[in-house]
Amino acid sequence: MNMMTRWALLASSSILGAAEAPSSSATPATTRRALLLFSTSPFTLAAVAAAAAQPSSTPYSQSRTLQLGLDNNGKIRTCPSTNPGCVCTNPTVGASSSVASPLIIPDATSADAAAQSLRQAISKTQKNVVFKVDQQTPHGHYIQAEVDGGFGRDVMEYLVRKDAGVVAYRCIATKVTFIYPFTTAIGDSRGQAQRVDAVAQELGWYAPDISSSIDFDDVST
Repeated sequence: MNMMTRWALLASSSILGAAEAPSSSATPATTRRALLLFSTSPFTLAAVAAAAAQPSSTPYSQSRTLQLGLDNNGKIRTCPSTNPGCVCTNPTVGASSSVASPLIIPDATSADAAAQSLRQAISKTQKNVVFKVDQQTPHGHYIQAEVDGGFGRDVMEYLVRKDAGVVAYRCIATKVTFIYPFTTAIGDSRGQAQRVDAVAQELGWYAPDISSSIDFDDVST
């Protein structure tokens, strides 16, 4: 509970206390004036309004905020627990089923050629592709494409790491559905996995088995 919320609760309890148990030495008029001044002061009203505006943390509210792009360490983000069907090469704690195999860049393929081949594969295998981000970063070449999904639009993110010889990626739905009163989201089942598989097959690049001994510290960067 933050300071503003604590102050709002203190203010409301003080107001109720003053109304329920007025001092025996105070006149009714004095008590009413003190209560009115306290309850309508700008600071009290602002505190109460801020406390009321505090968002509740529910799976639904969490799913409304979709974080895209690389994380603070320059890695592909993990799959959020509120987005079922999401596929990612960055291991997600408690959701091992969402972990996918990275793509291995052929030795003879340059970083620029790898990025170009990736763009072509996405455009050829996906519907209504819109490239949102396509840029070189200190951590590799990052590509973000929005494509048609099973229940709306999906986002496909790729990080080409020629120095590590791999391409890390994530495919995630932009929106998920909740059916009241359940708090578990309904996703596109295998839709995201099928989309990244289609890109991989079009590229023809090797993707090691997830149980192999590849170093995931390099894969997730």
